Amino acid sequence: MADADSQRCVSALLNGITQRLYYGNTEITEEFLKNELYAEMTEDEFRALHDKMRSLLKSIASADMDQAQLEAFLTAQTRKQGGGAVSPEQAAALARFWKTHRSRVRESLLAQSRWEPALRGLKWRVDLHTSASRGQVSSSPVALVELELGRTGESSEFVCVEFDEQKVNLVLKNMAELQESIDSIVHRS
Repeated sequence: MADADSQRCVSALLNGITQRLYYGNTEITEEFLKNELYAEMTEDEFRALHDKMRSLLKSIASADMDQAQLEAFLTAQTRKQGGGAVSPEQAAALARFWKTHRSRVRESLLAQSRWEPALRGLKWRVDLHTSASRGQVSSSPVALVELELGRTGESSEFVCVEFDEQKVNLVLKNMAELQESIDSIVHRS
């Protein structure tokens, strides 16, 4: 029975850590978790347990471990010597917790890593102006670019940009330099 209670408390602790860390619930604090789950522990004991579970959870989440990886990871953690080791009850609670929450944590991590506002769409065309504002005749081509920008769950904003041939060439040059930088980083790895 004590093992079941221990696993329930560890599961609740993991849930609280996840609520704060990945779902942005600021009402869940370390103090709240200590008072609700581990009132009998000293502050230092609880902080050590909390930090250990938080660290394990972050490692598991950042690697997006599948069940086989998780099992190997937790086995290694339980065999560790010293105070950093994970008890079998804690390992079982972590395994059950991750099986249940993996997809939601992954979604949260993906949402946190997206740039906002994001580019939702791009349309372009080339126009040929036939007259200028002062009555002069001009036949220079102009590129019109329409960008659709927006945040998740909100309506889009549209930005229209006009480029002459010189500006188009500058943008293409900058994009080529950016591609070279990306290629040099990717090929180094």
